[in-house]
Amino acid sequence: MSGTSSNPEVDRLAAGQYVSLVTYKKDGTAVPTPVWVSREGAKLYVWTQADSGKVKRIRNRGHVTVAPCDQRGRLQGAPIDAAARLLDDPAEIDRVERLHRGKYGAMFRLFQLGGRIFRRGRGYAAIEITVP
Repeated sequence: MSGTSSNPEVDRLAAGQYVSLVTYKKDGTAVPTPVWVSREGAKLYVWTQADSGKVKRIRNRGHVTVAPCDQRGRLQGAPIDAAARLLDDPAEIDRVERLHRGKYGAMFRLFQLGGRIFRRGRGYAAIEITVP
């Protein structure tokens, strides 16, 4: 069920290679980060390092904004409010890894290889984004 959804915003965000994921610090400061995004049905998914700042910020506050962007984070469309949650079930994390591998192919495999070499197994996290 990785095709289109009934939500045109999800379709718009999933169509691109990157989205700007804006998470928020405890003091309300916005922190935008360009990330790869995959989708399954009406949900969007992000794969990232488990010890990244965005993971910490989502743990503290699940409100995010998302917008299509380029690899440098330059917006290519209007941002929208969304809800993010960390996935902790290993089966869900594996599913997101497969979704990203399917969308990004060799680029994702290189990203993972680099993580194994330079991050020495510090782990990855999967984030589920729900767009209203």
